Amino acid sequence: MDKPEDGELQESIGGNLIVKLRRLQKGNQTLEGEIKELKQTSDSLQNDLEALHSQSYQLEKVYKEKEVELCRKVQFQCDKSEQDFERELKDHKMRKDLLEQNTCEIQEFKLKHRKLRMRFENQLQHLMEKHKKLHCVFAPERLPDELERAENKKTQLLSVEQLKLAQLQKLEEEIEAAKKKKQLETETAQYQDK
Repeated sequence: MDKPEDGELQESIGGNLIVKLRRLQKGNQTLEGEIKELKQTSDSLQNDLEALHSQSYQLEKVYKEKEVELCRKVQFQCDKSEQDFERELKDHKMRKDLLEQNTCEIQEFKLKHRKLRMRFENQLQHLMEKHKKLHCVFAPERLPDELERAENKKTQLLSVEQLKLAQLQKLEEEIEAAKKKKQLETETAQYQDK
């Protein structure tokens, strides 16, 4: 009886082993399927990673180019701003100098105008003094005497002028006579030489 129990036991162990083996084979197949899926997923992820690395490299390259371009633009803007600032500074200095020069010219003009006004006021004062003196001298009641004196002076000057004209005419006649005499002497001397 021991032997048939051994056989049943072995059969039951063998059946259990077969069931376990089938389960293991089924599990193995499932694992192989999952491994294939994981491998495919891993390959896909690897391809995606390579694509991402490639995109990352391209983006870094573009970023560096943009950064260099931006640096150039910023440098250009800085240089331009500096030049504009220097130009504006020069313009400001030139305007300031021009303003100072114009202020000096205005002050000088005011000073000249003040001097001219003072000179004019002095001349006006002097003329007013003269006018007061002239008014005393040429008062309307003295006018007939002044006119008579002026007529006498005029008559004296006319007589002196006539006297001088007569003297001039006499001198001209003497000069003409002297010329004629000299011409006669020259002609006589030429005639004697011949």
